[in-house]
Amino acid sequence: MKSWIMKLWKENKSILIFVLLMVCFRSALADWNTVPTGSMKPTIIEGDRVWVNKLAYDIRIPFTDISLMRISNPERGDIVTFDSGPADATLIKRVIGLPGDILEMNNNFLYINGKPATYKIKKHDINSTLVEEDLNGFKHMIKISVPSTRLSSFGPLKVPENKYFVLGDNRNNSADSRVYGFIPRHEFRGRSQLVIMSLNYENFYFPRTTRFFKELL
Repeated sequence: MKSWIMKLWKENKSILIFVLLMVCFRSALADWNTVPTGSMKPTIIEGDRVWVNKLAYDIRIPFTDISLMRISNPERGDIVTFDSGPADATLIKRVIGLPGDILEMNNNFLYINGKPATYKIKKHDINSTLVEEDLNGFKHMIKISVPSTRLSSFGPLKVPENKYFVLGDNRNNSADSRVYGFIPRHEFRGRSQLVIMSLNYENFYFPRTTRFFKELL
């Protein structure tokens, strides 16, 4: 048995080392995640392969949740991936509330520490509206569907110490902190700023040429 293993190692050493290094790289340094739902529309759409910088917030031991060093903390507006305990899944959302913030939403209008976000309609149709949301200087696009749902209003509430509040950009169609609660700091796995490529599920999985290396805002 031992000789068989040694023979396998000698004949495939280069390939095995490459695979091991690649797995370690994806575990601790950077990864790409497939986005299966539309909860982050219009920023991220179904079929996007999103690049995740796993060194954005922590240096971790590969294949573990153990942080060796904290590099930075998530900032408002960051698109983040995190391992949600309540959802039992890896999710991608946008950070809205930081520890200590007072948040409120009234019919999809956000208030942060008593100051309202500002909104500018970019496109409107019978079912939804694309809106530019300005979070005290950070601008990004969101999608608001009609009619309003139970997710359209909440608060006011205070974000606890060492926790964060996240929302999907597709505001009425996202299971986020409004469903799963605040996100503990240790659940964050990385920050997403780039779509590597995108496959169109409705067109025989052909790549969407307009989304190659598309920057996320």
